[in-house]
Amino acid sequence: MTAPVIDPLPGVLVALMKGVVYREDDSALWQSLSSLQSRAYDYVSVLGLQLIIDEAEGFAYLRQRPQTDESDHLPKLVARRPLGYPVSLLLALLRKRLAESEVKSGDTRLIVSREEIVDLMRLFTADGSNEARLVDRLDNHIERACELGFLRPLQGRTDQFEVRRILKAFVDAQWLGNFDERLAAYRKHVDTHA
Repeated sequence: MTAPVIDPLPGVLVALMKGVVYREDDSALWQSLSSLQSRAYDYVSVLGLQLIIDEAEGFAYLRQRPQTDESDHLPKLVARRPLGYPVSLLLALLRKRLAESEVKSGDTRLIVSREEIVDLMRLFTADGSNEARLVDRLDNHIERACELGFLRPLQGRTDQFEVRRILKAFVDAQWLGNFDERLAAYRKHVDTHA
């Protein structure tokens, strides 16, 4: 009696439904995704989702398919989560650091310390803030970025984080091109709310 052949598609789809799939995290899953790409695309399309695979960066994820006409009344499966100003600012600053790192060193992996993140954000916090309170708030924003999958704590290090490359898909090069203008607007926001 031969063992039944197990279709890897359900495992691929479950992993995608849970979040971003990275080539570096599970090469067998990535290989299955690559070989089943068209089947996975067709399956999630029925659910109103779009499969995004970035081979160059080594990640894949699902997003809600844009509505094409008035008859497309599927409920949203992927919830949109609005980000507050501090988390949005943190992600934008990390994306800028990722771009700078790629240009300077050509390295595809960016590791930042908690202290570096605090230094990045300090410029955009109200002057005269209590340092301990500032660090506590930034720890909450860092935790939120980790929950969203944009940062990953390094194993065994609570003060070191890897900036995940999926951030490039959410803060794209065009948006980054206007970054200095946005930073000035953020700074003005902080000054008016200080």
